[in-house]
Amino acid sequence: QLQLVESGGGLAQPGGSLTLSCVAADNTLDQYSIGWFRQAPGKEREAVGCISRSGGFTNIVEAFKGRFTILRDNARRKVFLLLTRLKPEDTATYSCSAIATDYKCSLNSDVYPYWGQGTQVTVSS
Repeated sequence: QLQLVESGGGLAQPGGSLTLSCVAADNTLDQYSIGWFRQAPGKEREAVGCISRSGGFTNIVEAFKGRFTILRDNARRKVFLLLTRLKPEDTATYSCSAIATDYKCSLNSDVYPYWGQGTQVTVSS
């Protein structure tokens, strides 16, 4: 069972930035395509974006393009979600998810069998 661990959440001011990280407890993250999702209190989980196993393909939800970026460092076996120009409505728990596939990646949460516990991002002045 793959265990994913997110980190990097916290409190940010509007307009600020945070970098979230996702790693696998067994250090095998380079074998998986990764999705990032978020869920705010009282709201349904929504996709943020995803990145392929190689890192050659990324797909960011249109609403977040220009503000959020997904990168991966397979040498360090980490995937990053860069959050910039944060807004109060970005407050949510952000989770990474993984699937062992050579396909690009998916924004459909149903395809991902592995999930981390999430890291809280709070945007407030």
